[in-house]
Amino acid sequence: MSYIVNFKNVSTVGLESSPVAEALAGLRANEARYFMNKYKHEFTVVPASESQETLDYVNRILKERDIEFAAKPLETSRFQVENIKFAYVFYEDGLGVNVMYTIDDPKKRAVGFKLSEGMEVPQELEGKFKFARQKSALAGTIRGSFFVIKGEY
Repeated sequence: MSYIVNFKNVSTVGLESSPVAEALAGLRANEARYFMNKYKHEFTVVPASESQETLDYVNRILKERDIEFAAKPLETSRFQVENIKFAYVFYEDGLGVNVMYTIDDPKKRAVGFKLSEGMEVPQELEGKFKFARQKSALAGTIRGSFFVIKGEY
């Protein structure tokens, strides 16, 4: 069942099994606020168990860098605003992965990683990426990194 993320009243719905559920809910709400403010788009998530196609899509792109996460995916989101396709996966350990794929500009395609406050850098990313810190009223301190997508998806 889909769930529209509320960024005014942050909820851990769907994320309860995460050891950093509150921070992950804040991270998810931070994304929802961004899409509402920038695109007037409601950020909707679905349980990972109901969205295998999105998981497969994100995993296919992650294979460019030989990345396969051991953490359990809890929720996904996939949508298009303007000429950009987005896909998100929120993992139980507090990791948020997003794919930004501009349809008509191959130079603007990337995978982003955001770490919830309180989680360690996942083993799969350790030493491969440098993480910048960003303060968020909803999510505390978010650490993020990215890589540019080379292939066609």
